[in-house]
Amino acid sequence: MHNRMYISISEEDKIAVFDVDATTGRTTHFGDVPTSGRPAPLAVDPERKYLYVGCRATNELMTFRIDPGEGSLSPIGKIPLESDPCFLSTDRTGKFLLSAYYGAGAAAVHRIGSDGVAISPPVQWLPTAPGAHSIHTDRSNRFAFVPHIAGGTGPNAIFQFNFDEGSGELTPNSPARVTPDNEAGPRHYCYHPTKDMAYFSNEQGSSVTAYDLNPREGTLTAKQTISTLPNGYTGENTCAQIQIAPSGKFLYAPNRGHNSIACYSIDETSGMLTSIGNLMTEPVPRALSLDPTGAILYVAGLESGNLASYSIDSDSGTLHPLEVQPIGAGPMWVLIFAAT
Repeated sequence: MHNRMYISISEEDKIAVFDVDATTGRTTHFGDVPTSGRPAPLAVDPERKYLYVGCRATNELMTFRIDPGEGSLSPIGKIPLESDPCFLSTDRTGKFLLSAYYGAGAAAVHRIGSDGVAISPPVQWLPTAPGAHSIHTDRSNRFAFVPHIAGGTGPNAIFQFNFDEGSGELTPNSPARVTPDNEAGPRHYCYHPTKDMAYFSNEQGSSVTAYDLNPREGTLTAKQTISTLPNGYTGENTCAQIQIAPSGKFLYAPNRGHNSIACYSIDETSGMLTSIGNLMTEPVPRALSLDPTGAILYVAGLESGNLASYSIDSDSGTLHPLEVQPIGAGPMWVLIFAAT
């Protein structure tokens, strides 16, 4: 059994391609695929046939076909974007590509053609507010959220949307936004695999907030906020991505500044989080990804240019170092999934 891994190496304009042993978690570098424009966010369609790459320096979106055998990439399309994308995802049907734009303060939806290529112009270009940082649909494919960080002109808010999987259009929900306490600055989020809950990493607040998700209305209600930092730490820090185990038992969020991974267990009844400690990792851990079984966590150090891997104790959720390897300058995204 093998997994595929793709890492956007922004400062070298390439996508690093890896084969991953699904049993041991060991990675084999198969080569690099050139891109342009400092690639950053990555997304894959539900059938794992196509890879989408956001190029932030050139405001472009590239589509690659994934070879089902060795996982190599072939470019099959490129379209212009209104601004530089900081997040990409497909909806649950794989018919639409959703994107968020930090600088432009917007979200967009592009239709995906039968050939897998994202189509221009977008179905929708939706101004939200400065600091828009991510977007993806829930398990029902009826709702989506766009968190906006705090500070500067960012509103410190999560915008709530209805999503029409037929047309691809987003419409504001009611209420249209949720405002966290204490300028938390929501950035990225993940859905619980079985519960009606979502977990948001808070960039400025160095914390994670658990929200109840109303499955009928598609609205969020804050339930718990817990720090990502150990007691006594007073240095500068911001949070980045967030990942939940497929089992729904554990959650991980990186600290940029403290340079650690905050680890949590998730109560099987309430969905509430309990800290199980921090593990020091590569400098500026911006990107991370769990393997499809939730047995291995991969963390890319933006400053170090290294990829670190950790085995996950299936009972406690604690991390145990496996290996560290150089991958290139400026790794911005780690994407891993089971080979077809």
